[in-house]
Amino acid sequence: MTRLHDPFRRGQLAIAALFLSLGFQYATWAARIPAIKADLDLSAAEVGVLLMAAGVGAAVSFPAVAWLMRRMGSRRLALLSQLGLALLLLALAAAPNYPVALLVMCADGVLVGCLNVAMNAQGAALETRHERNTMAKLHAVFSAGSLLAALLASGMTAATGSVAAHFGVAVVLLAALGVTARTGLLDEDAPADRPDPADDGATADAGPKPGRRRWTVPSRLTLWMCCAMVFGTVAEGAMNDWSALYLKDVAEASAELAPLGIAVVSGMMVVARLFADGWRGRWGDGRVVLLGSAVAAAGLAVALVSGGVAPALAGFACMGLGIAAVTPCVYAAAARQGSDALTLVAAMGTTGLLAGPPLIGFIAGASNLAWGMGAVAASAGAVALCSTRISWTEPASVAQSEATPA
Repeated sequence: MTRLHDPFRRGQLAIAALFLSLGFQYATWAARIPAIKADLDLSAAEVGVLLMAAGVGAAVSFPAVAWLMRRMGSRRLALLSQLGLALLLLALAAAPNYPVALLVMCADGVLVGCLNVAMNAQGAALETRHERNTMAKLHAVFSAGSLLAALLASGMTAATGSVAAHFGVAVVLLAALGVTARTGLLDEDAPADRPDPADDGATADAGPKPGRRRWTVPSRLTLWMCCAMVFGTVAEGAMNDWSALYLKDVAEASAELAPLGIAVVSGMMVVARLFADGWRGRWGDGRVVLLGSAVAAAGLAVALVSGGVAPALAGFACMGLGIAAVTPCVYAAAARQGSDALTLVAAMGTTGLLAGPPLIGFIAGASNLAWGMGAVAASAGAVALCSTRISWTEPASVAQSEATPA
């Protein structure tokens, strides 16, 4: 069976288009923040609020996303939110003033929350239907989308200073990705709202009727997933924001070497996510999360104690390698608990990304950045502890590697 006619590959390509879209759309507007700042004559503080508006929109979208998932299903919600995010690029380029830009960015955050939940639900459903792992590769595609957007931004900035022209080209590419996604998305989500027998804190209804499910109190299992997701995204976000400054100010790296911190973390995360589905099939999601987060915590802690540029880069590599599979595995586990659990876990992930960098900055301000990075290592260690409290139940056949022949 060729990949073209393989239902798994067709679904994988369609869902990957969604992940690529989200990474591409986010990095597209983020890359043009300096131009937007100049066009709207914003201060540094106003830019900070503008960036926060997107994060706040994503964080508070949880009730709406939960309702939309129950009402529309992941396929329709994914396609509509992907289209909406493309159109919001045009709205941002045309924003006449700061208040309108704030509204656009808040709406962007809400649609990011919608697409994030819907595309992960689709990925989990694909794994369940075809009994093959793919979530980690899908998350690697998200990172590839950010890289593609950065390259396009660089080329468009060199060719023209027009934000509208740049975003217009981006919208055309996003439209093509939307068409690709439409052809292969699944009509059904993963099995939902089935309480885990091992979870004595489960409170989900035994047999909700499709289309009439109501929100229930999160189970103990879901809350542990939320904790793992928060700590994992705190570590992931903080490494992206603070690694270069740590190299420069604490490890005393040269200006040329300082940016390598982000490159090492991001590069290792992409590589790890490309291989992580095979690890999941061989060892199981729980062991991958436990060992990975432990490696991340220990590697960064040893690097901080050792000091110096080389140990720091080695520690950053351990963090990227170890933390990469956390979010794909937790998303997959949450999706098996139903759309409400997935939506809550996704909202907590957004909260971690939003709160992590400022939290590390607060710790660094109260002491120094070495202690701040120590908190990042502690966050990775907390993921390992949380993973031991999660019942990593999954369909028995999903324990296969993605590489298993169809």
